[in-house]
Amino acid sequence: MDALELMLTRESALKLEAPGPSADDLNRMFAAAVRTPDHGRLRPWHFVVIDSGHREAFGALMAESLRRRDPEATEGALQKERAKAFRSPVIVAVAAKVRRGHKIPEIEQLASAAAAAQTIMLAAPALGFGAVWKTGAPAYDPAVKAALGLDPADDIVGFLYIGTRTGGSAPFPRPEARDFVTNWAG
Repeated sequence: MDALELMLTRESALKLEAPGPSADDLNRMFAAAVRTPDHGRLRPWHFVVIDSGHREAFGALMAESLRRRDPEATEGALQKERAKAFRSPVIVAVAAKVRRGHKIPEIEQLASAAAAAQTIMLAAPALGFGAVWKTGAPAYDPAVKAALGLDPADDIVGFLYIGTRTGGSAPFPRPEARDFVTNWAG
């Protein structure tokens, strides 16, 4: 697929099923992701793969995160949170390991990690998979970060759900680029 066409047609999948990407597919996605802009060559990105065999434990982690935020959460709400781990056969948590106080501003390091996540979002359909990028409160939970092997100061920029696309696309109107562009007149 032509790279520009891939970018112009990129959209989140509504539903993802098995099979998910293989280890080789994921390695290709990560190889592309680490080519993103990286001011200062700090390499702030980190990827945590949650494969099919670990989704139940990840769902329990998500539910426990909700229970800590809302001790009165109903069993239905907790089950809904657990079910998020089963949105796709593979989940990639993308984190920014930001060097605080470094001469390279933190926002640039975070932007590099977000660019790495976007690159994975483009590499997935290039390899024949669908993908969805989610964050949510668990991304900011220090206990979730610790369980994923991250430090409390690390920033999770997103959970990327990757699998075989089934069903349609998200029915959202696409914005017109011209609505977000101005020409500076000096």
